[in-house]
Amino acid sequence: MSSRDIDLNTPTAVTVRCQNNRSVSVRLYDSSRPDEDRVQYTVEASAPGLTTRVDEVVAWNWGAELAPFLEGLAADFRGWEGQRVWHTTDRDLTISAVCRSGGHVGLTWTLRPWTTAAGGWEASVTTWLDAGEQMSALAADIRHFLTQEDGGRG
Repeated sequence: MSSRDIDLNTPTAVTVRCQNNRSVSVRLYDSSRPDEDRVQYTVEASAPGLTTRVDEVVAWNWGAELAPFLEGLAADFRGWEGQRVWHTTDRDLTISAVCRSGGHVGLTWTLRPWTTAAGGWEASVTTWLDAGEQMSALAADIRHFLTQEDGGRG
């Protein structure tokens, strides 16, 4: 389930918690708009025994955005076959989506900084959500997070 945390002193954030295990989560926060073509933000993934973060993930205005990907998943709430994948241009964030019987969507969030550097790393967590309202709420929250004119400040 996603939630929007708004505080006038901190950046707006979107938190996605796994409905099967609330200790598994992904948080997008600390957004900024360095210029009119992009938004930068931080992504943090947590699970028992794991906390990892990638700073300066970039969403380009002219590229395929995360919000339309999630909106498409929400629109297909009756399900789909196989896996759907979205990634940033730099591939430092990849999201793979699968739909299981009973209307549940598994989003596997893979963080992979320094994709061209030797010694890089990657980590993944999977959050499970209901295909209908939870996916729609997440898509709306992500759209709001990425399109704020004030760079994500509440």
